[in-house]
Amino acid sequence: MVFSNKNVLITGASRGIGKAIALKLAAEGANVAIASKTVEEHPKLEGTIYSAAEEIDKAGPGKVLPLQADIRFEEQISEAVKKTAEAFGGIDILINNASAISLSSTEQTEAKRYDLMHDINVRGTFLMSRACIPFLKDSSSGHILNISPPLNMDRKWFPKHLAYTMSKYGMSMIV
Repeated sequence: MVFSNKNVLITGASRGIGKAIALKLAAEGANVAIASKTVEEHPKLEGTIYSAAEEIDKAGPGKVLPLQADIRFEEQISEAVKKTAEAFGGIDILINNASAISLSSTEQTEAKRYDLMHDINVRGTFLMSRACIPFLKDSSSGHILNISPPLNMDRKWFPKHLAYTMSKYGMSMIV
């Protein structure tokens, strides 16, 4: 696929895999909107949407749009999608990268952590996809990519981190 002049919205793109994808797409000429809740430096995690946007802007000729959005909240998703479509004239590709992780056993996983993983990994991915679908249908190359594993029901994944595995499998099933 040629990414020049494609309009891409990426969740969880202030660092890590999401930022790496954004840098690569920008270098190939895409317009990139990065949605993340990180607007201030965190003592344990590098990067914000603004520092990532500066790097992405230098990587390629396309436009970059930093968006503060916590995908646990539907109104923030709607606003991010609206701003992206307005700034770029549409959305061609959605990359659902935002994710929460806790590699803990069932006995060690607190309900709050379980809820966070499912709110971000499953619900947030679903809501973001749903919000983008009208724009993707209008695109000649509409795509959704979820950064999640293939559905592998191998028993080894369940005992050590059941809650996380369930949330990522749910994420995989959305598209």
